[in-house]
Amino acid sequence: MEPLYIKEFEVSPVAVDQFDRLKTSRLLAFLQEVAGDHSAILGTDQKALTDKNLFWAVIRHRVQITRLPGMGEKLRLETWPMPTTRTAYPRSTIAYDENGNECFRSISLWILMDAGSRAMVLPGKSGVEVTGLLRGCELQAPSSLIPRDMASVQTRTVRYTDLDINGHMNNCRYPDWVDDLLPSAFHAKHEIRELTLCYMSEVRENENVQLHFDLSEGPVLAVEAVRQDAEVSPQHSRVFSARVAFADVVL
Repeated sequence: MEPLYIKEFEVSPVAVDQFDRLKTSRLLAFLQEVAGDHSAILGTDQKALTDKNLFWAVIRHRVQITRLPGMGEKLRLETWPMPTTRTAYPRSTIAYDENGNECFRSISLWILMDAGSRAMVLPGKSGVEVTGLLRGCELQAPSSLIPRDMASVQTRTVRYTDLDINGHMNNCRYPDWVDDLLPSAFHAKHEIRELTLCYMSEVRENENVQLHFDLSEGPVLAVEAVRQDAEVSPQHSRVFSARVAFADVVL
């Protein structure tokens, strides 16, 4: 089966922010949809995994952005699985506009989880094989983001609309939480150029998450999200980490 898959998208009105830029949450949704569609063709989609009591979970995203498209623009996404590692199934994606110019590219690391125990299942023990492809244009997979002290903190609660079919907060919602840490006045003058997200543990409805963050020169926004609930064991307190690099808007 063809390891390269191509799908076209149109940027809808609800997919952009007030400055007519594709929201990073919708960008991740495009990545998630194209990966799901390709997995169905490869016979490794969620329907196929149900019999094995498994489901896919993404643990890391790295996105490099050349330009965030606006409302009504059409995008062509090319995606392909990379060679499987001992622990994960990497996937690469590049998005082009109608003129063939690159808008963004990404690498994501996917793992298989046991639907009952919620524990990771290594590829060698999962029975799920994916043929990988290297085209020479793949991003390097992001390393883990080391936690550190942050200057500010906000608390958010996971609500119904944050959840996905697996009953936990969907990875596409995290960028909205990150973007909301900075006001519109900042976003008006800055555009995202690179986004790294590392997902450490799932969160469910009504859980409280503390978002520790710091904006440094660059500017670069660093975020460390941890559970507020005291009964959660320390090794599962970290929810996700993010690093967002911005560039000044060119008028």
